[in-house]
Amino acid sequence: MGIYSSQLLPRLIDVACGTKDTRPIRDKACRGLRGRVVEIGFGSGHNIVFYGSEVEQVSAVEPSDVAWNLASKRIADSPVPIERAGLDGQKLPFADASFDCALSTWTMCTIPDVASALLELRRVLKPDGALHFAEHGHAPDEGVQRWQRRLDPMEKAIFGGCHLTRNIPQLLTDAGFVIKELDQFYQAATPKPMGALSVGYAVAS
Repeated sequence: MGIYSSQLLPRLIDVACGTKDTRPIRDKACRGLRGRVVEIGFGSGHNIVFYGSEVEQVSAVEPSDVAWNLASKRIADSPVPIERAGLDGQKLPFADASFDCALSTWTMCTIPDVASALLELRRVLKPDGALHFAEHGHAPDEGVQRWQRRLDPMEKAIFGGCHLTRNIPQLLTDAGFVIKELDQFYQAATPKPMGALSVGYAVAS
């Protein structure tokens, strides 16, 4: 892993994913979280302020030491206990049915084997557990989709393997989740190819 990927990219993502217009999206994704929560792609902790009072503990899965260090003040200020409990969303170090909820925000675009990661989340969730998500990906409009296909190679090169073209609802369904709530829209102040969002929650079928 080069200096750009290990040192600069986490700082770039911290800024890009911490803009003012992401806050209501994160708030919506975090509503209803409860009990023990596993958050994949924890990053620099931008979701912490949106954990509700029903969240008892968060197990953070984050591969980047730099991102984790950037999150240190947010973690210290959090009323919710947070532990770094894993590095790879594709191989979660947790027992079956051990979490009440899972959270993923702007993460499924980058995980190399996202299908395996979703199967792992389904495995560690309790039967009544829910996966809350806010993800960008495949746009609903063909014109925007064409731009996504053109820009995808550049997006992957600059943002550490981030894909613009992943169909988030389809990935969830293929992994055995049942989507209970889904809101799809374009993020304000973001170019449409990068800002086609899917926000909601799903449960294991």
